[in-house]
Amino acid sequence: MKSTLLWGLVILNVVLVCTFFGRVAHDNTAAAAPAQDRRMGDYLVISGDVNGTASGLVYIVDTSNEILGGMAYDDTRNVLDVMPSIDLKKIFEQPAPAPARAK
Repeated sequence: MKSTLLWGLVILNVVLVCTFFGRVAHDNTAAAAPAQDRRMGDYLVISGDVNGTASGLVYIVDTSNEILGGMAYDDTRNVLDVMPSIDLKKIFEQPAPAPARAK
């Protein structure tokens, strides 16, 4: 009986030591997904009104990543409507239209 208990404790200690070294041995650092080239955002929130609607609109601008989004709450349906985000970099990189000439 004592021999069985002793070997059980020895095996339990070996398992605990292996578990401890397994957790300590590998690198446990967090890494971001490689596809994400965005950094943490600085947000600017602006409220506004839209003609033809009773509800207001909230514009959200991520100034770090240059992205514009918006949200509006619809009281009749009790739903938060979210507009698709717009990449402002693409808009601002477009060339300005040529001014019209007077004839």
